[in-house]
Amino acid sequence: MNKIYVSVIIAFFAFAFKTEPNGMATVSKVYVQKTNGIYQLMRNNEPYFIKGAGGYKYYDRLKELGGNSVRVWSTDDAKKYLDNAQALGLTVTLGLDMGHERRGFNYSDKKAVKEQFERLKKEILAYKDHPALLMWGVGNEVDQFAKDFNVWNAVNDLAKFIHENDPNHPTTTMLAGVPKQHIKEIIKRCPDIDILSINAFKWIEPVKKDITDAGWTGPYLIGEWGASGYWESDMVPWGTFIEETSTEKARACATRYKVGIADNQSRCLGSYVFYWGHKQARTHTLLSLFTDKGEETEVLDVLQQIWTGNAPKNSSPKIVPVGIDDKPTHKGVYLTPSTDHMAYTDATDPDNDQLYYYWEIYKESAEKKEGGDKEDKPEALTGLIINGKGKALSFKSPDKEGAYRLFVNVYDGHNHVATANAPFFVKK
Repeated sequence: MNKIYVSVIIAFFAFAFKTEPNGMATVSKVYVQKTNGIYQLMRNNEPYFIKGAGGYKYYDRLKELGGNSVRVWSTDDAKKYLDNAQALGLTVTLGLDMGHERRGFNYSDKKAVKEQFERLKKEILAYKDHPALLMWGVGNEVDQFAKDFNVWNAVNDLAKFIHENDPNHPTTTMLAGVPKQHIKEIIKRCPDIDILSINAFKWIEPVKKDITDAGWTGPYLIGEWGASGYWESDMVPWGTFIEETSTEKARACATRYKVGIADNQSRCLGSYVFYWGHKQARTHTLLSLFTDKGEETEVLDVLQQIWTGNAPKNSSPKIVPVGIDDKPTHKGVYLTPSTDHMAYTDATDPDNDQLYYYWEIYKESAEKKEGGDKEDKPEALTGLIINGKGKALSFKSPDKEGAYRLFVNVYDGHNHVATANAPFFVKK
């Protein structure tokens, strides 16, 4: 088993990174150290607990808030992201984008697997010496909806190639939740995977116990975490989900970080919050930590407090859930077509900044992708807002039957935003 675990630091590591003639380091030595049953990620002989985010933008803000690492899912434009991270003193967990069975990739097709291996070999060799590289993410959620366990043979082939050609960086693979049978297969088929990565959101707290029950007793990290996903949220009768407000997300993330990450540092090597940017995932606000224009949500306030111990100089607004008429959202809000209605929310600002409310109505997204596959944001509907300049909104329901969602963003004028939405159904 070719694990990058060490129990003692020997003099060799003083020379474990290459240097240019000008003396600047070009390769960092990263490994997992186990001492008295406690695992630590080490970078150039110093403990390195990952305070990271997954995404492709706003690396400067990550650094300012106390983060130290970014995660990307493929090697597309990898040099740009590695260089950006290096310039800021950040590291990168670099993903190797492997095929997914749910997208039609057949891991029993030896020719296809070989072609993938040859393609990714080139990527490994191209980036293995970049000074910002922290570790390799060998596939993201290739377990999702997968029935062919040969996928793990392919994962290990790549991890083994990494160990043979890049002794300076450990390997991990990212799983969707804790699929116990897949973890058993990883233990059996993937001796060259050094660290297990789990993507977990609402159910982050039991991760350590669950992976241990599945047989994994080594180090792990949380590859993605954050607000509750649509797949684990409360549902309304027509099958869509109730999204947390940005304030509920911030509160939940503070708790989830403590119980799922900080309290488990004997084996948990850190985490990557998701999503550091703006992303459509059933809605455009569900997992996005920023708006499409770069305004920041309250979760960033929480992360700064966690990572630095300091509160932000100016904080995000706090918001309560949206209500429509006097109808309880969890039971499902049904409206008749082309009728007038009222919606309500309330927001406060810790700094007493003036707040600006912006309401929109969308048809519920018809795109139901899985595993983070790209979804397109629907267009906001026009002609339905009657009066929406404050915390109370008067609006007209759409004339066509179907599922819709009412959104409100509350801005503080200091690049912060609070978000909330409520689903409703138009029915004759």
